Amino acid sequence: MVFLRIFKESFLFAIHALRVNRLRTFLSLLGVTIGILTIVAVFTLVDSLERNIRSSVESLGSNVVYVQKWPWGGGGGEYKWWKFFQRPEPNFYEMEKLQGRLSTVENIAYLFGVNQTLKYGLNSVERTNVLCVSHDYNDIWNFEIAQGRYFSDLESRRGKPIAILGHDVAEGLYGNANPVGRDFKVLGRKLRVIGVLDKQGKSLIGNDMDGSILVPIRYVGNLMSLKNQNGGVIMASAREGVSMNEMKDEITGAMRAIRRLKPKAEDNFSMNEISMISNNLDTFFASIGFAGLVIGGFSILVGGFGIANIMFVSVKERTNQIGIQMSLGARRSFILSQFLLESVILCFFGGAVGIAMVYAGQMSLPFFIEDLDFDIQISLKNVIQGISISVIIGLLSGFMPALNASRLDPVEAIRSGQ
Repeated sequence: MVFLRIFKESFLFAIHALRVNRLRTFLSLLGVTIGILTIVAVFTLVDSLERNIRSSVESLGSNVVYVQKWPWGGGGGEYKWWKFFQRPEPNFYEMEKLQGRLSTVENIAYLFGVNQTLKYGLNSVERTNVLCVSHDYNDIWNFEIAQGRYFSDLESRRGKPIAILGHDVAEGLYGNANPVGRDFKVLGRKLRVIGVLDKQGKSLIGNDMDGSILVPIRYVGNLMSLKNQNGGVIMASAREGVSMNEMKDEITGAMRAIRRLKPKAEDNFSMNEISMISNNLDTFFASIGFAGLVIGGFSILVGGFGIANIMFVSVKERTNQIGIQMSLGARRSFILSQFLLESVILCFFGGAVGIAMVYAGQMSLPFFIEDLDFDIQISLKNVIQGISISVIIGLLSGFMPALNASRLDPVEAIRSGQ
């Protein structure tokens, strides 16, 4: 009870001192506010960037292996691009051979993309990413169909001239009209629309389903060779209960057999999975987070020095008052807590204003940038970090001035104020 009474009285004295010196309080708040605004804004941007990138990476599938020509992240160690360049591209026929050899795989699909111009009447959409996919593609890559349907197994096997449009492509060709059942042209050939994908937005790893279309790969095989297509990728998802290492070992053995590699020959393909990206992201964001902490730290350090300077001035101005309080029986702990609380309260409110400004900036950002695919959101973690840093800066900045005030001699303090 004694502690609570002392705390309450110290708090009231601190609030009174801040109200009396409003201009000085405002200037002190400004320094802390700018510091906390900077550090919380940096933390929010870094966390939002990490959250968006990790979300985009996770869309690749945690249980999916990608058989490709090039390794993600360079394959570890020295990036031997000259060896990777000589590798053949995975092709559709290799994927078909794998289908009958793998027991650890639930679904397997093949994909490659080409850029083409689509036309419907007077409307056209240039540089559209035409994704040529095998039938099981939708079982591996998750997406929602807003209108129409996916390819049937019979349509995929027979290579029917049909397509599923991304949201932006459908809007560019048909406006607000329903595209399902309508025809469009690619390289002078007609394809019929059977579905439209739900709007997804462009991910931070470059995937843009809104600006793409899906067509059966067997239809494309009637027009061109499916061997050595640039960017070809075989995707395989593991059965339930099967580990990634077990599936990768089986696929590696099957691919080596299909390509007739000698026992001592190196693999001429890469086995990629999202853990390879995730591991690199951990290091990348740890570095960015440290850099953000340094940048924000300098800003808050300047604010902290400002608070310490103001508190030393405040102790000097109230030396006579401190002497009177101590002569009337005030303990040194009361004087210490009085000035320490004043510093903490000052930093706390400065930090709160800084956080409020970051939140206001986050809410107003969509009004200035309409097509903002990057989701910026201040989290509870960012708020707690900002408040904690504010309180710590308040304690550090106010400790020495408060300690000096508590060590004053009452008689000398009263005499100096006369």
